[in-house]
Amino acid sequence: MEKFSIKKLDKAFDIEIDSIASDKSISHRCAMFSLFSDKTSYIKNYLTAEDTLNTLSIVEQLGAKIKRNGSSVEITPTSKLTEPKDVLDCGNSGTAMRLFCGLLASVDGAFTLVGDKYLMNRPMSRVANPLRSIGALIDGRENGNKAPLFIRGVKELTPFSYHSPVDSAQVKSAMILAALRATGICKYKENELTRDHTERMLKGMGAKLVNDKNGFINIHPLTGTLKPLNITVPTDPSSAFFFALAAAITKDSRVLIKNVTLNPTRIEAYHVLKRMGVIVNFIEKENVYEPIGDIEVINNELNAVNVSENISWLIDELPALSIAMSLAKGKSTVSNAKELRVKESDRITAVVSNLKLCGVDYKEYEDGYEINGGKIQKAVINSSGDHRIAMSFAIAGLNSDMEIEDTQCIDTSFPNFKEILDSLY
Repeated sequence: MEKFSIKKLDKAFDIEIDSIASDKSISHRCAMFSLFSDKTSYIKNYLTAEDTLNTLSIVEQLGAKIKRNGSSVEITPTSKLTEPKDVLDCGNSGTAMRLFCGLLASVDGAFTLVGDKYLMNRPMSRVANPLRSIGALIDGRENGNKAPLFIRGVKELTPFSYHSPVDSAQVKSAMILAALRATGICKYKENELTRDHTERMLKGMGAKLVNDKNGFINIHPLTGTLKPLNITVPTDPSSAFFFALAAAITKDSRVLIKNVTLNPTRIEAYHVLKRMGVIVNFIEKENVYEPIGDIEVINNELNAVNVSENISWLIDELPALSIAMSLAKGKSTVSNAKELRVKESDRITAVVSNLKLCGVDYKEYEDGYEINGGKIQKAVINSSGDHRIAMSFAIAGLNSDMEIEDTQCIDTSFPNFKEILDSLY
């Protein structure tokens, strides 16, 4: 089991970073959505991390031809997806497994989705059940709730009108991908807007997705193929947020993070930091599929904050925000965040159990937690195989020495995290 130690940082820093990992969500989707075209997609700055490379490998198993030169990828699909001879390994990625459920639900053939020991334990019924309700044939362990997931593609899925009981970009994306090959117009509704990369990218490729006055996305089935992608994947704001946090908790420090997606559904955590007193500036530069620009974060005194809205927009950043809350003045609360319990780990339990080791006063709730800010003390942290837990507490080490156990998981999303972290010293 890999581990590393972080020493307290006793100086301020003022840096620009343009080497943070490319956006994971967009990279996954670039690989998958290229399969809906009949021409070559050109993707620059594709994330070369374990999760996204696994997705690329699955796309290749489905018959696409892949050319890679570093982070530049060319994907040439086949006219008909190939039934693979082996299992499709999603590694640690719930995004990959859940979105492939939707994509493959209407593809002729048999498919088996597997993952690492952590992914094989994560619940999949939230995606599988809605897909089953429209005719998809999906089975798995524990009454179809856990991988391996076995999919028998159905050529003609039933048109549907579905109001999702959970606000999840993964559920939404899986249903949209299935709907593209349904026999009629499908409708999908969520209570709160979740990450909308899927809608933005598919619309840019020519898919007809129309929002109606009742809050439904009307998904029209494809009448042909979509336009290929020609995209440079921006910096991942969720990965970048660890270094925004680093500046926020380190006195007199500043960071400028370059070429980040400024999609409103992805930068809510930065707005929370702003509410806590941190100086945060957004500088938009271009808009191709996604708004892209730079984010400047400048240290300032941290004050407590209550977080209960737009939770789906910052679900990945809440572990990192818990570190800022632990160092803020006053009592912070997080609620309506039950979704945290079904991520790479039960992140509510992972956050509070490690905060306890750090001497932080907290209360745990079913849908969140309460943190009395003050200070963080030296501790040995168990990441539970969750990359965001590992990186959040590594950044906490800038304030007080930390030893992080089970750090190999960081490679799933941010292979050069430690390198950038070391550059602050």
